This record gives sequence, structure tokens and C-alpha cells, in this order.
Amino acid sequence: MKVLTAAEMREVDRRTIEMGVVGLVLMENAGHRVVEFLAERFAPLSSQRIAVICGKGNNGGDGMVIARQLFTRCRPQTLDVVLVAEPEELKGDAAANYRMLMACGCTVAREIPASARNATLVVDAVLGTGLTGPATGRALDAIREINTGFPLAKVVAVDIPSGMPSDSGDSEGEVARADAAVTFTAPKIAHAMPPNCDRIGELLVGAIGSPPSLYDHIQLSVIEPEMFAPLLAPRPRWGHKGTFGHVLVVAGSPGKTGAAAMSGLGALRAGAGLVTVASHEKAIPQISAHAPELMTARITDLDLLAKDKTVIAMGPGLGRDLEVEALVRRALEKFEQPMVLDADALVGDLASSPGRVRVLTPHPGEMARLTGKSTAEVQKDRIGTAREFSMSRKVTLVLKGQRTIIAFPDGRAWINPTGTPALGTGGSGDVLTGLISGLLAQFPKQPDEAVAAAVYLQGLAGEIGAREIGEKCFIASDILKYLPQALEECARLAHVQ
Repeated sequence: MKVLTAAEMREVDRRTIEMGVVGLVLMENAGHRVVEFLAERFAPLSSQRIAVICGKGNNGGDGMVIARQLFTRCRPQTLDVVLVAEPEELKGDAAANYRMLMACGCTVAREIPASARNATLVVDAVLGTGLTGPATGRALDAIREINTGFPLAKVVAVDIPSGMPSDSGDSEGEVARADAAVTFTAPKIAHAMPPNCDRIGELLVGAIGSPPSLYDHIQLSVIEPEMFAPLLAPRPRWGHKGTFGHVLVVAGSPGKTGAAAMSGLGALRAGAGLVTVASHEKAIPQISAHAPELMTARITDLDLLAKDKTVIAMGPGLGRDLEVEALVRRALEKFEQPMVLDADALVGDLASSPGRVRVLTPHPGEMARLTGKSTAEVQKDRIGTAREFSMSRKVTLVLKGQRTIIAFPDGRAWINPTGTPALGTGGSGDVLTGLISGLLAQFPKQPDEAVAAAVYLQGLAGEIGAREIGEKCFIASDILKYLPQALEECARLAHVQ
């Protein structure tokens, strides 16, 4: 699913109008999508006490459409429509819809009446995606009223909660609370990135008439299971362990054997046919003890070990010294296979050659080290930081954290919507390294989809596990426990038979 900036959304609307779909029709369709949502989630609307609060822009025009459709079709128990502006301030389609609403006989107030305080449902149509800077004046007053003046009400935002900047994960000023939002055509960055995405309950994306061809070229997307559906299909009946790839995990050291074992097990659980863990000689017995399915080898002759492997993963628990850095750099230069680098393998000025698959999986602190930025700077612009690094180094970058970002060398960036604070536990990154490696081993010709599937599935397994055992009790190995349920749910969502 594409994610648009406010400017991109305006351009899509403009080109849609150029193609012959007039603005009034787009606004009517937007209002209709909201009313459909209200009718489905809050039925019967005839028993609801509804307040529709409108601003002076196009978002307010959408609110006028919603109010007219509620007034003429749904007949709620009470309907209070409030315009937090003067009628003469309305322009274009918003002004036209105000006139149509008045022609229907619906009363429009300038202030929120006392009777509206008992509303069970509030429609926030004060400010939309055109906002720049914090809300001020009567719009700010309306936001404060929405936040404090309707103690019994659920709040549904039109397009975006008022006061929330469309192009940012954070807000400079006050933002209206929202139990749900109905946006149009495609999500905006605020819908997809924290902390703003966490201020919205349910998000519905409604079509209003713009053809997808107008925004197919957009390079920012939210990951959906349909994007990696072929990877979820049943295996061929003739398959065997050699069919599904051989992963070499170069990881672990004395005292850090768990990281190597979890990466190896992650690759196996993701479906790799064979996994060999190469580590320090003293660590091998403990790594072997974790699972009999893992093959092990000493790290001394990496060239020989890598010769027949499909994918190479390096880093978890490997240790940080000059020998490790030299090992990683040599492997990057020498080996043609796809490589996944995490943790201790994220060294120095990493880059790739064209045509080679190199996947880096830093957390924000590691990303700060790789870029020379502070962690706060990385977190402030996760999409931009990931995208810039990926394009300049010609690598696939998985920037972990809430709403993990996958950035590709060609400028595309995908936002992962799954995940939970339960994954904030030692070892989660090691498991992810294994999941990515295991899927790459099976689908080396679909590397982007393999990485996306691993990230999405890990987040979903975390969500399922957190629901069953709680966020605090969840540990990294539980990801593997709940992975089968995550795979099943993804297959269902992607309609894979």
C-alpha cells in the first residue's frame, strides 16, 4: 500500500480533476466513505448523538458532506453541526457543500452548544493534510474541545486527526484525539510512522475516484502480506532439503553462543533446508546443544565453508575486534552469495557492489554509529536516514525499531506495520537475522520480498505471542514458537491457498 506526502496527495487530486472527476465529486465520495464507516462501526446511527465539527478548508467541506448525508439519510438521534469559522471564509467546494447543507434544512452552529456535550460520536473535520505548523486560533480551540469536551464520545477523524502534520511522525502542537480515522486514496506518513500512528485507533483507507496509476510510482509503501504472497505458497511435493537452500551463519563466541543458535534456528524455522553455524572452536559444543538440527563448523576456513552455501549471515555474538572487522570486509568483497549483516558485523564504512544482495539490519544505536549521527537524529527521520544510507551504499537496509523501515538502493522504502514492545528483548535481532537468511535461501531471486516477509512475520509473531502470554513475559525464542501462527495468518490475509 503506497504512502503519500501531502504534496503528493494534492498532485493526485489535481490530476484526477484534470482527468474529468470534478472536485465536488471527490469531496462527495470522501464524505460517503466516512458515513459508510460510521454506519458499519456504530450501527444503528439512528440511536447515536452525533457532533460534526468543521473547519474552513477542504477538510471542513468533507465534514459538510458527512453532515448532509447523516441529516438526509441516517437521521441520528441528535445531530449538531458546528462550523469553527465564518461562512464567508469558506471557498470553492467547501463553500458549495455548506450551501447544500443549509439548503437541506440542517442548522449549522458557530459554537459548540451545551446539548452537544452528551454526544456519543464526534466527527473531527477541522483540519486536514494541508496544515503547516501547529494549529492556532479557533481551530486550536476546537481541538481542545474535542479532547476534553465530549467525555462520552468516540472520535472519528476525517483524513487525519486535526493538528497532526501529514508528513511527520511527530507533532509540534496539540492534536485532536481519535479512536479511528478515515483517510482517502492512500495513507499519509503520519498514519504510518510513530508516534503519530499510535494516536490513531483504527485506520480505514477509502477510494474516492483517483486511479492507482496516478500514484503507482510513489516509492514509499506499507508492507502488506500480498506483497510477498508467492513466498507463502505450499512447497512443491518433490522438494527436499537441498531444494530450500543452505544458510551459513557466522556467529557466536564464548559467552555469546545463544545469539548464534537463535540465528541458526531462525533460519531453520523460516524454512531453510540446511543451516551450518560457523563459530569459535570453544563455542561450538554449546551451540550444538541448543538444537541437533544445526550443523556446526570452526570459523577458521571461511572460504571453504562458504563454497556451497546459498546465503551467508554474519554478526550475532561474533565479538567486536579487528579480526572480526577484517573477516567481514573480506567476506563482503569475496563472496557472491546474498549476505545478511547484523550486530558485530556492522563495521565501519560498509558498502556493496552492484548486483550483489547485501542486507544490513541495524537498530537505531547501530545506525547512529554507521552514519555518524546521534540516535535521536536517526529516530527523528527514520525513513530519510534509511533511504539515504541504502542508496549511497547500495545495500538493503533494515532499520529496526517501532515501524521497522526497509530501504532499497533504488530509493524505495517500505514501512513494516507489525510489531510490539514485546520484541524489545535480547535476541530478537538474532532471530530476525535467521529469518531473513532462511527466506533468502529459499527465494534468492526475490530478495526484497524475502526481507519484507521476515520483518513482517517476526512482528506478527510478536503480536500473537504478546496476546497469549503478555508483553513482559515474551522472550526472543517465543518468536519461533508463534511463527507458525503468523505464517498461517499471513497466508489467510494474502489469500494463499
